[in-house]
Amino acid sequence: MHEKIFEMKPLSLSQIQAFLDVVELGSFSAAADRIGLSQPAISLQVRELERHLAVKLVERVGKRVQPTPAGLSFVEYAQRFRDLNRAAAEEMTRYADGILGRVRIGTGATACIYLLPPILKQLRRRFPSLEIIVSTGNTDEFVKAVEANTIDIALVTLPVSSRSLEIIPILDDEFVAIGSSSRTMPEVVGNEFLALQPLILFEPGGSTRFVSDAWLRSQGKDAPKPVMALGSVEAIKEMVRADLGCAIVPGMAVEDRRGSTNLGVRPLMPPLHRTLAIIIRKDKRLYPGLRETLTALKAIKPTA
Repeated sequence: MHEKIFEMKPLSLSQIQAFLDVVELGSFSAAADRIGLSQPAISLQVRELERHLAVKLVERVGKRVQPTPAGLSFVEYAQRFRDLNRAAAEEMTRYADGILGRVRIGTGATACIYLLPPILKQLRRRFPSLEIIVSTGNTDEFVKAVEANTIDIALVTLPVSSRSLEIIPILDDEFVAIGSSSRTMPEVVGNEFLALQPLILFEPGGSTRFVSDAWLRSQGKDAPKPVMALGSVEAIKEMVRADLGCAIVPGMAVEDRRGSTNLGVRPLMPPLHRTLAIIIRKDKRLYPGLRETLTALKAIKPTA
């Protein structure tokens, strides 16, 4: 008996639907009209189902076709089979239409704060059921994560080198020097001035700290040691507001006037900038949710 059960072929949805229609309408001809098939075709599907299950499912009582005791018991399972199939088809259609899905995005903390919110808001408005997971980290981490397909797409700082990734530059972000509004600063800040100030920089290991240190060494001098190294640009700004030192930060972090209150913002000389880029696997399948996210990121602009 167990061997027979395991050897049974999967149930046919068309046979299931034919059986349910015959039971509901009490007639092979009426079921045939509903489905748009001939009466012999409907009769054949029900007979095939009975043969498959090795049990009689329907019988004629007078002018009506009614389920046998076995058929009556089978109705509940047939309905669940049909409903589950419909639910699965509807769910997959929603994915195909881009309504559902999951997109995993990696980005630096600064870009997460100042670039992503309006983009994510727009995506959520258009696709309320699209699940977007955002993680923050540094460029090296995300290059490895995208290559390994543990995240779908990342916003990183160039340069990036990888044969498996498509690299799409989208934004040039110029760095600036900041100090408290009470601190006297030249109109254009060079590394000679900053070498004399207590410096508050990003933590080592990230691309932002790397380019800052390279700029501070640009005249052949050792980069001054910071008095603080913090992981958050907002924390850096708060320390600068408290007049605990000066900092070098991405320009996008102070473009919003509300965010630069009580801060003096100066351009650097020589200028320092970074290029942000999207990275995604070249062989990544762009299902609709991911495709819409990629399109939105390509159009990204800093918040003014």
